[in-house]
Amino acid sequence: MVNPADGPFLAQLDGQLPKGTLRPVAQRYLEEPRGRYHGQAGAVACPATVDEVSVILRAANATRVGVIPYGGGTGLVAGQVCPDGALPLLLSLERMSAIRAVEPAGNVMEVEAGCILAEVQAAADAVDRLFPLSLGSEGTARIGGLLGTNAGGTGVLRWGNMRDQCLGLEVVLADGRVMHGLKRLRKDNMGYDVRHLLIGSEGTLGVITAASLRLVARPARSGAAVMVVRDPAAALALLGLAQARLGEGVSGFELISGVGLRFLDEVMPQIRQPFAARPDWMVLVDLGLAEGLDPAQELERLFELALEQGLVADGVIAQNAAQRAQFWAVREAIPEANRLIGSISSHDVSVPLESVPGFIEAATAALARLGAFRINCFGHVGDGNLHFNVFPPQGRARSGYEALHRPVMDLVHDIVASLGGSVSAEHGVGRLKVTDLERYGDPVAVAMMRAIKAVLDPHGILNPGAVLRG
Repeated sequence: MVNPADGPFLAQLDGQLPKGTLRPVAQRYLEEPRGRYHGQAGAVACPATVDEVSVILRAANATRVGVIPYGGGTGLVAGQVCPDGALPLLLSLERMSAIRAVEPAGNVMEVEAGCILAEVQAAADAVDRLFPLSLGSEGTARIGGLLGTNAGGTGVLRWGNMRDQCLGLEVVLADGRVMHGLKRLRKDNMGYDVRHLLIGSEGTLGVITAASLRLVARPARSGAAVMVVRDPAAALALLGLAQARLGEGVSGFELISGVGLRFLDEVMPQIRQPFAARPDWMVLVDLGLAEGLDPAQELERLFELALEQGLVADGVIAQNAAQRAQFWAVREAIPEANRLIGSISSHDVSVPLESVPGFIEAATAALARLGAFRINCFGHVGDGNLHFNVFPPQGRARSGYEALHRPVMDLVHDIVASLGGSVSAEHGVGRLKVTDLERYGDPVAVAMMRAIKAVLDPHGILNPGAVLRG
């Protein structure tokens, strides 16, 4: 059990920290992007060093005060907000935002957890390297939160998830001890790899304060195209054709539905779309190639082959960087359009690649039997991760469908589980999916999680209520 973060605890803590470290709770710390949860906190702590984080956690552990680690606030499963229970202390890493070192020769960068992703990308670009994680919230998402949730994004097909970009971690444990694990090694088999245990733990096992990140060589030539496909099965076949021809040169492969394009017409008409007639399905193919290869020519040849096989019906190939950026602007605007319209239930799921078309068909048919909905299915089809989001009919508000939120979610998640998929592909568990972890998670794996939590955080002060219940 944790005690409220007020009174004697805050007075004691304030006396141990530099002036200004403890702050009143601003409204922005209590909100989450989808507006389903509203948080609470006794105060906000904004440490500037790992030693200050250690002081905070040591005191919280001694007095049994819950601590909610806070990054950029962009999480979509309510891992950063505590809506009920005893008042916690909110721990923001925003002041720990230094880029400590950049080593282009070793393709590594050491950064603090409060660094914003876009700033890390820019620092890599400054030394002619690429930090390949890319997602829509990169202008506000912070490295600690991205590691805490093992974020994905649009480049997972080629580069992997956030854990694949991390070589080492500096972490403060619940009792204030600091793990100094900022190694820059590609090979290190010194026992259990606790780095990967902490990545994706959503602040429930320790607070990440810094990381050694992997950089990669920037592709010499980049290009993109949008292609109209017959259906998701054709999109999957097109992906196979693209990879057979270009291998790892395929950096991104995004499925976009006509529903999503029409949502843009409805609430974001300023977004310039590539096709005057909105197709039912299209894909965005992005390439990063070596010197000597022309992305436009490769995409043109890919389109010709796909047309011969009946996989595509139309396409536009970017002629320059600005047009490529326009294609990506369409893709990145879809989540914001979804937010403006308001979903009944949003699902971040993954299924085996071969099951992608069958999942979309089965879930769509099952929902049709439940009621009349608009379904915007889009996402990173190249790695099997789909955002399958369910909306009211046009002209109806989400508020009238709150009673269907859980039934819709359960229906979709049951189908995902039946296909051997995951009901949390890249957003994490947070508080939104605690019940889903209990329902769909392997019971032995969940028991192991509880055992690990009990050892590393015996008093349950770290992000109480997130990932694991109680």
